[in-house]
Amino acid sequence: MEISAHDVFTLVSHFQHRCQVYRMTGGVHSAALCDTESILVFSEDIGRHNAIDKIFGKCILKDMPTDGRIVITSGRISSEILLKVAKRNIPIIISKSAPTDLGVKLANDLGITLLGFARGKRTNAYANDWRIARDGE
Repeated sequence: MEISAHDVFTLVSHFQHRCQVYRMTGGVHSAALCDTESILVFSEDIGRHNAIDKIFGKCILKDMPTDGRIVITSGRISSEILLKVAKRNIPIIISKSAPTDLGVKLANDLGITLLGFARGKRTNAYANDWRIARDGE
């Protein structure tokens, strides 16, 4: 799977516009399951783990496959979050926050593309950035 940098920024923009409870309260986390073009499942919760669990629960209820998808989250990407994503064969995770050191190590070891601090037209690639096609390439 590969995604262009432009499509990453477009997905993150759509994600941020869906975060209505966060805009009203500033006190929740959001998570989304996406393909390279759109958000497929979205959830908000007070806990970052709960927001991730909710999107996967919705996928189970809808019999929606997660293989080869993208997860976007507002929360820190810890080793536990990364393992949840890896168990569902998701090759790319993007967050507007920072990853932990162990999260970065696991992403490298498991071959998952990890992007953090995704805001506006900028992001930091922490692991396996070969899945991100640079615009114009």
